Amino acid sequence: MPRTAAPPAPPSPVTRVADSDRRRTSASVILRSVLEHGPVARSTIARLTGLSPASVTDHCARLTGLGLIREAAVPRRSNGVGRPHVPVDLDDSRFVVGGVHVAVPYTTVSLLDLRGRVVARRELKHRGRLEPSEVLARAADALGALLGEAPGCRALGVGVAVGGWVDRDSGTVVEHPLLGWRDVPVRETVGAYTGLPVEVDGHARALVNAERLFGQARGSLSVLHLFVGNVVDAAFATNDEVHHGPRSQAGAIAHLPLAGGTEPCDCGRAGCLQVELSERTLCRRARRAGVIDGVNPMHVIAAADAGNPVAARLLRERARMVGRAAGLLLDVLNPERVVVTEVGVLFREDCLAALRDEVGAGRSAAVSPSSFPDSVLAVAGGAVALDVLYRDPLASSRPRPPGTSPDPS
Repeated sequence: MPRTAAPPAPPSPVTRVADSDRRRTSASVILRSVLEHGPVARSTIARLTGLSPASVTDHCARLTGLGLIREAAVPRRSNGVGRPHVPVDLDDSRFVVGGVHVAVPYTTVSLLDLRGRVVARRELKHRGRLEPSEVLARAADALGALLGEAPGCRALGVGVAVGGWVDRDSGTVVEHPLLGWRDVPVRETVGAYTGLPVEVDGHARALVNAERLFGQARGSLSVLHLFVGNVVDAAFATNDEVHHGPRSQAGAIAHLPLAGGTEPCDCGRAGCLQVELSERTLCRRARRAGVIDGVNPMHVIAAADAGNPVAARLLRERARMVGRAAGLLLDVLNPERVVVTEVGVLFREDCLAALRDEVGAGRSAAVSPSSFPDSVLAVAGGAVALDVLYRDPLASSRPRPPGTSPDPS
């Protein structure tokens, strides 16, 4: 009897995972290329990414089917002859992501489109004791209201950004002393309230991702983000990866000693980075000097802009101390670019000059303020979700159970 060939063996789990990783990576590279260069021809994407034209065509079809990209309206012809090269561009009309940023005085809720632009936002002032369930429930209600005002847009998910120690993998705020939060299951809670997939990360890491995707740090090989608010922390990205460390504890710089600092810290020392640079400290000094009578650092900015020399001096002094902190981190990490989020540096040229002067002439060109001065907190939350989308668009744009992350396999 003739022998029949044995059926081919099914792919091993390792092969299936490798194939899945390649598809995920290729789709990510193509979507990022369209974000950066669109409208762009498929042939140009192939040249820019090193992928084969067939692979680019296949993935563009997948991304178009998911509603993430679309063909541009006007085809381009090559030298006026032959078939037109129909470019593709990001489809920013169908989807949004929700953003939640929890700060000490208020929570910012926002909707962002796929280009990281703020479509809508709302600030929710905190009331009394900051019970996590109440804060997150109010944020979920506000997100629902914003989505109700944006008919025709589907929410792909929600990103939540918080200062302090945030464990991205578990979606938990492990510790935030200023909020009084410990081991808060943010992903689970917000997912239950909204019915949407939820991603959670620290706000400095969220903003370094926003800078890499949508800001002036796009294309930089290494980026440091220094966030100076009531919480002071940092994030470092190299080769398109943000460093998280075990349990996402990287970037905790609150107790680094700052030369020249005098403010007493709860840890028993003086001059720790966070207590020295905190907006609370700035506002307390401004109140003591009779500049303001509240706790809003923007009022110090307003006073300086109105010509108050004491307000301007306090802001410049703080900017110089921030520059000292940036210089310390530059010495340790040597990033290609440093992005600073701090109110004086964002809104006053004299503060930016003071920061750069403290960093030093040889390195000052590498230091710049946030790309999102008027929307930094609104961008932070949504950037958590958008980073996940651009890393794995094939999974992130499909419906998932609430409170979950994309399947890593």
